[in-house]
Amino acid sequence: MGAVTGLAAGIVFPGGNGPGKGKHVVLVSGDEEYRSEEALPQLAKILSQRHGFKCTVLFAINPEDGTIKPDRIDNIPGLEALASADLLIVALRWRDLPDDQMKHFADYIESGKPMIGLRTATHSFNFKKSQTYAKYSYNNKEFDGGFGRQVLGETWINHHGKHGVQSTKGLFAPGAEGHPILKGIKSGEIWGPTDVYTVKLPLPGDSKPLVLGQVLTGMNASDPALEGPKNDPMMPVAWVKSYNKSRVFTTTMGAAEDFSNDAFRRMVVNACYWAVGLEKKIGPKMDVGLVGTFTPTHFGFGKFKPGLKPEDYAK
Repeated sequence: MGAVTGLAAGIVFPGGNGPGKGKHVVLVSGDEEYRSEEALPQLAKILSQRHGFKCTVLFAINPEDGTIKPDRIDNIPGLEALASADLLIVALRWRDLPDDQMKHFADYIESGKPMIGLRTATHSFNFKKSQTYAKYSYNNKEFDGGFGRQVLGETWINHHGKHGVQSTKGLFAPGAEGHPILKGIKSGEIWGPTDVYTVKLPLPGDSKPLVLGQVLTGMNASDPALEGPKNDPMMPVAWVKSYNKSRVFTTTMGAAEDFSNDAFRRMVVNACYWAVGLEKKIGPKMDVGLVGTFTPTHFGFGKFKPGLKPEDYAK
């Protein structure tokens, strides 16, 4: 594999040998709370070094000094990389991008190419400055629920588990056990400190739940399940669907801390294979180990590491 290269706005991890060789994944971060600027570079390293995918990671950037600023909602430079992408992975929250940047998103969304949404991607956009792409806003009424509901399968509704108090255990949805995205995972192995999000049931269109989120009483994987209506029924926290013939995988888990869980990482890596049509290459013991040091910051507003530039996450 060649050397990691920097962009004015992002980083490129060149693909090497592996099933993903020749495929280009663009990972776009931009949320104020769940540290996608930490999670997506780690995911890109795994996909690139262990599976051969070329990966481009983009960030919300402060144009004044080139540093990563997750709460800068109107600037994600480098989105022209989507023109050559085979897969888009989104971890955004309420972005209000200018038309020249959003056009790259819209062109990709409507292209029929595959997409993966993580956590707050269900409410990626909230356009106020320009209405050109207002249909994608999370609360759009005509294109009901915008990008989240129409493309990914759901928009922002509410917290279902108690935020920062009740964590999530992933149980297989009935009948989903044989799906290739769950290969190499056992029901109950997926866990993350993020809480379950509320979704409307049933999910729209051809959405198929894969994993249900069991609300736990505390913030440890060993904590018991919460008794009562929060777990009856359980909310889907991972599902597949289609949009314009594209394959779509969405999980409402996906904070940086969630990537510390081996089973969660495996699910997301498997989803990348499935999304680009490589599901027959998914092995139950594929290497999804962390690359280098990964000590994710606990989620929360205002907790991002200031002063860092994209190349700092290439190390």
